[in-house]
Parts: sequence; C-alpha cells; structure tokens
Amino acid sequence: MTPAQLRAFVAIVRAGSVKQAAAELGLTEQAVSMHVAALRKSLGDQLFSRTRSGLAFTPGGLRLAARAVEILGLQDQTVSEVGAAAGGRRTIRLASSSLFAEHAASGLIDLFTKRAKDLEVELSVHSPDQFATLLASRAVDVAIGPTPLDAEVTENGHTLTTKEFLTYDIEVMAAPTHPFTQRRASPEELAHATWNLGPSAAAGHDAIPEMLVRLGIPDDCQRIFQSDAAAWEETQRGTGLTLAPTFAVRADLHTGRLARVSGTDVNRRNTWSAMTLAHDPTRTASELMRFVGSPKAMQAMLRGSGVPVKNFRPAVYVTLWH
Repeated sequence: MTPAQLRAFVAIVRAGSVKQAAAELGLTEQAVSMHVAALRKSLGDQLFSRTRSGLAFTPGGLRLAARAVEILGLQDQTVSEVGAAAGGRRTIRLASSSLFAEHAASGLIDLFTKRAKDLEVELSVHSPDQFATLLASRAVDVAIGPTPLDAEVTENGHTLTTKEFLTYDIEVMAAPTHPFTQRRASPEELAHATWNLGPSAAAGHDAIPEMLVRLGIPDDCQRIFQSDAAAWEETQRGTGLTLAPTFAVRADLHTGRLARVSGTDVNRRNTWSAMTLAHDPTRTASELMRFVGSPKAMQAMLRGSGVPVKNFRPAVYVTLWH
C-alpha cells in the first residue's frame, strides 16, 4: 500500500464516487481507479462495488477506510514532527471549540509555550462533534472544548482520555438600557427577541447552541457575527440580546457597557475539558494534559494574553456564511 493509494481510497469513501474523488484530488478518474485496483490486488479484497444507490463497501473496505485515515494521519504527523525536530522545535496540534479559541486559548498557549523554548502550538477550530475523529486519526494531539456526554469516549477502536479543568458561567446579556435588564423577561419574550451571536452559536454540541435550544430561540431570531466580540459590540448599541461567558465580559459589566438579563434559564454553568488518546499520546500532549488543570494555567485562561508569533501557528480554515 502506498500513501497515494490510501488517499485515493479515503477520497472515494468521503466523496461517495470515483468521479468526485478524482476532482477532489486533482487527478483523472483513470488514475484513481488504478490506485484502487492496486489496493484490491494487494489486499485481496474487492473493497467496494457500485450499486444503483451508490457505493457498497465490503467489511474489509470499511475496515480499510478507518485504518487509512489513521495511517495517513500518522504519516502527516511524522513528517511534521521530523521537520520540527530537525529545526530543534516541538509542535503540538491543538483542536479547540470556537468558544474556547476566542476566549481562553491565547492565555493557555502563551503560558504553556513559555515553559520551554522549543515549543510551538498549531491551533485549529473545529466543532466538538469532530474531536474524537480528529484524535483517533492523529490529525491533532489534544482537543479542548465542552465535556463529552459519555464518560469514556471511543472512536475507531481508540479510547480517549478526558480531563475536566475549568468551570465557567454563560449568561444572557444586553445593553443597560434594554428593558429586560430592568424587569424579568418571560420565556416567550426571550424566544422572540433578536439575538446577536458569534460563530460558536453554530458549533453543534457546545455550550452556547445548547443554551439557545434550552431557551427555545428559533434560527430566524439569531444573527451570527464573525466573532463574539463583534456580537457584543452590536448588543452594546442597544440592539438585541447576546450570550457571553461571564469571565470574558467582566470589564463590560463593570463599566456598564453590558448588563445581565433577568428571566428563566438565562444562566448556565459549563465545563471545559481536554481530550487526548488514552494510549500512546505524544510526550508534548501528555505535558499539556497535566498542565491545563494547574492554577497558573486556569488563571492565564481567564485573564487572557497575547501569544508571541514564534510560538503560535494557526491552521487556517475558511467558513462561508450566506
């Protein structure tokens, strides 16, 4: 098996057809079919067949699909680590929920990378629903976000270890002039208000979307901004309501730019957790898992700080809103 053959097969699994896989990889359909033929011959398995409703994978094909992602992830990780080691540096790949990335990641990364001169962090933002898959495929070393619902998380035969480290509150906020800061708002009034929200509102299993569901806020009442900070700035102008981690808007509450809203279910306590592979995590991942729960780390996350550019390599992802 070669990496090119595995990438072709993974693309077929993901796209659902040889034609779409070829377009995704920038290859001809003939080239992709040749890679698949070589895999079939090498493994002695048909892997998949075409049916009227699409591709039907054999049990062996399904097993290969899971292993191929892991193998390619390990290859990418190895290339990255060898390159970093040759340059005298260690890199840890950190996946984060949007909420943690915007309000707590910079403080953690700054303090963690200060512990050793050879450390740098590559941060990427993902939906928490993707954390288990990213870790199992070794696409990332550590994932930080909401505590998973299951005490023990498994993905493709890999057991993940979870460490809860920081509890925080999310509250409904508004400008001090908003009527809901002067009197108790009914559930119906909250449900029909305008809500100014950041990207974390569309993050799937996370604190803010779950709170919106509990409050019964329909999609057509939600206005999504490019960041929580932009949503809060709009709210400060007196338009609509917003959701915010209390620690992140402490200064706005103190200066009167924002105020708490009174009503039912307007405050919720949440916990952030760090996840990594239970078996064979990287040394740097183990260091971060131990460090994240320390008092100094939690203080840095709540206070926030800028990260020196030499210690921070963001992985770039683009989301198109329409």
